[in-house]
Amino acid sequence: MAGSNFGKNFRVTTWGESHGKGIGVVVDGCPSNLPLSEKDIQEYLDRRKPGQSQYTTKRNEDDQVEILSGVFEGKTTGTPISLLIRNKDQHSRDYGNIKDAFRPGHADYTFDSKYGIRDYRGGGRSSGRETIGRVAAGAIASKILKGLGITLITYTKAIGPHVIDDKDYNLNEIFCNPLYMPSKNIAAKAGLYLENSIKEKDSVGGIIEGQVLGLPPGIGEPVFDKLDACLSKALMSIGGVKGIEIGSGFEAAKMPGSLHNDSFQIKDNKVDKATNHAGGILGGISDGSPLTYRLAVKPTPSIAQMQRTINQDHTEINLEITGRHDPIIVPRAVVVAEAMTAITVLDLLMENTHAKMEYLEIIYKQTFV
Repeated sequence: MAGSNFGKNFRVTTWGESHGKGIGVVVDGCPSNLPLSEKDIQEYLDRRKPGQSQYTTKRNEDDQVEILSGVFEGKTTGTPISLLIRNKDQHSRDYGNIKDAFRPGHADYTFDSKYGIRDYRGGGRSSGRETIGRVAAGAIASKILKGLGITLITYTKAIGPHVIDDKDYNLNEIFCNPLYMPSKNIAAKAGLYLENSIKEKDSVGGIIEGQVLGLPPGIGEPVFDKLDACLSKALMSIGGVKGIEIGSGFEAAKMPGSLHNDSFQIKDNKVDKATNHAGGILGGISDGSPLTYRLAVKPTPSIAQMQRTINQDHTEINLEITGRHDPIIVPRAVVVAEAMTAITVLDLLMENTHAKMEYLEIIYKQTFV
């Protein structure tokens, strides 16, 4: 199976299935001498693990990470870091009725078409559980970025029709509700909306918004490895994400150039912009402004309502999905988006170290000569 690797300098390879013995990731390219413990990684995994509220699957996993390699005496050694999270609460019997059926909205049909075989127990590699490896790797990337003065803020902007207005943001509220919404008022309304959806055996989608603060100008490679191109690939690779916009996004199509253009100015003796419709990226390269993006996340496809579908014999059937499923993906996907953003930004920061001769001189001429 190709496609389980991401990154050029900070390289991430995820492995494992939803109902296998475990899920894991190998991180290669992490610098040596980074203080790193399982606690550093666990903080991020705890944000996505199941069973934390009535809005998530009841699968009871503690998602405890084990560092198998790449760390010695509390510091990274520069060798590949292998991380393992064991699966402990698989209910594979719950999926017996879909063994030969293709769930609507799922990857069952496409996996079967591609490989001629599929792990029907929870979706195998197409399960949201695959994202554990991404989050573990993103925790490492985030720690490196934090040491460089770069921080990430990610949250739920909308659930169904309940959208946070720009003037109502309170970032201190993000971790005060299970939906990770920076608005107490909208989180309460969204919660009621979700509860009603659960009663109707249905699911809900939403929007994730993210910001990268402190990113210096000059990050991103022109043409094929633009910052926004790499970030889009990273974020669109998350299951359930159906769209991305950066800065003003699709609203830019309605604007005249005179409005969309961000005027440059000098503020506190530094280059600044009066607005940030570009979302911090010009020509595929960071401009020093906050990098902003939004993701559209579809409703969870596994719902308990009766649905029409087909089986492997291509016979039309009625299907009622049982088992434990999230009524909404968005809250648990927030940290996944943050992790993939961190991995992407760090990878391109590393790539940028040879963009100018003076960068190489700082590393080699001043250090070794």
